[in-house]
Amino acid sequence: MAITDETLLIAADTKRRLRTMSNEQIVAITRAWVDAWDSLGPEFHEALLEVIGDGKTRVPYSKVAKSRRLKDALRQARTTLDELAAQTRVTVTNDLASAVLDAADTHLAVSRSQLPPNAAGVAINFDAMSKTALDAIVLRSTEQIHALSRPLPADVERMMKRELVRAIAVGDNPRTTARRILRGAEGQFNGGLTRAATIARTELLDAHRNGALTAAQQNKDLLTGWFWSASLDGRTCPSCLANHGTFHPVDEFGPIDHHQGRCARIDKTKSWRDLGFDIDEPEDAIPDSEAWFDNLTEDSQRHIMGPTKLKMLQDGDIEWADLTKRVETPGWRDSMTNTRVKELRPVA
Repeated sequence: MAITDETLLIAADTKRRLRTMSNEQIVAITRAWVDAWDSLGPEFHEALLEVIGDGKTRVPYSKVAKSRRLKDALRQARTTLDELAAQTRVTVTNDLASAVLDAADTHLAVSRSQLPPNAAGVAINFDAMSKTALDAIVLRSTEQIHALSRPLPADVERMMKRELVRAIAVGDNPRTTARRILRGAEGQFNGGLTRAATIARTELLDAHRNGALTAAQQNKDLLTGWFWSASLDGRTCPSCLANHGTFHPVDEFGPIDHHQGRCARIDKTKSWRDLGFDIDEPEDAIPDSEAWFDNLTEDSQRHIMGPTKLKMLQDGDIEWADLTKRVETPGWRDSMTNTRVKELRPVA
């Protein structure tokens, strides 16, 4: 059957719902981290002033390492980081079941949208996902979130400690020095927030994709495969543009785009004749990403592609397929990511 405009609207609505769910999670996680630093910052500032003293003499490493007040501040930070990691896990796992159910509902709606007009009464039955399958996906996703977020507190604490020791200097007003060091420590602390947000967004999306895969496998006899669908806008990366419109087997998980990717799976049902309708069907309505890109202004093309890749593409030195590559990430799944410029250039 053909991918229709209705099919694409359903897929777009699903992306919007997922984006809304994910954004609400990120807001909650960010608010928690900001509030946490607001409570930790003053204690670190006072501890630094105590260590720096009058700012006229060099502060030895031993003094920094032995500062009881600085140790207490780091201990408090570690406790807070443990709480933030746990809160991140709760925030994400609370929405996993909703994401998986949404994927199953989307699969059914997408499949039904490909039936020919006036075929609502025809006996084509799409099977719903079982509760056992739903629970298995939620459990697997929960375990992955726990595994990824578990080392977060220790890693952030270690980076903050390194920043605090490295940045202490002399020759400036003590309070100015303390503020400078504190900004560095806060940057390391917020690096944990960035990782937490990436875990949250990526694992919610992958739970949805696992739900979509399981729902499709329930109806494998009615499907031929699925299309990779990227969001065609100014934020879309070259890798996702290159993969847009590619066709994949029913049993293949995906799309395996990069962390926090916005691409979606659009299942395609068998032809109308294969399903018993003796009528012709239209062509698929999947938009062509290359044609879409060609219609952009050169400034917009350069913003997406970068000047070097754009020129190589325009000159015929590379093809669209060269813009994406499959990479392995330890502890996570394989993903399709941007090919770097130096990997596109021929070796001299």
